[in-house]
Amino acid sequence: MGVAAETVVRNRALQAEWYGEPLGERVRRLLDRLGLSQSGLAGVLGLSAPMLSQLMSGQRAKISNPAVLHRLLAVEELAADPGFEAMAAAEVEERLREIGAESPATTAGLRAATSGRVPVGGPSAGPPGEARRPADGAPVPPEAAARLVQALLREVASAAEIEAAAALIGDRFPELADLLRVYGTGRTSEAAAHYARIAGNVRGY
Repeated sequence: MGVAAETVVRNRALQAEWYGEPLGERVRRLLDRLGLSQSGLAGVLGLSAPMLSQLMSGQRAKISNPAVLHRLLAVEELAADPGFEAMAAAEVEERLREIGAESPATTAGLRAATSGRVPVGGPSAGPPGEARRPADGAPVPPEAAARLVQALLREVASAAEIEAAAALIGDRFPELADLLRVYGTGRTSEAAAHYARIAGNVRGY
């Protein structure tokens, strides 16, 4: 086996550890489900088409930008929506545009999400094509907040590592272990439901 082939095998193994399976398999299912080209999906994720191709082929191992992983999770959630088959093509396109316009998962964004509030400063138009932030004090949607936490957790640890950490603390700190599993290895819909419940308790409604 040549050096290049060894690199691909190693990268695909790393992807399976970090993301649950090689990205090529994960992305191809999305392309088939959504009827998108690689370049079309790359545009939604905020990647160049060559970069997405390299990730899919195993020439590159890691999604280095948490915002890209955040959007990939959002696209997967859209494709897994029970009502997806009934969505009109125009609605799917609009949802994909919204996902592509979502802001990166920055530390400031995480603080806003976990507090249930957007950053102070009011609406911001930002660069052309970027989604506007809600007005100061507006609640962050549970799904968006959940994706932020998922993206950051999965940036620093693989699904296997998160599960191992949860197992280590499960006996002494079961609620914390559940939180790691929900956000680290669970579906976004489950994480969003968990966030909505916890945020509602914190805010008293």
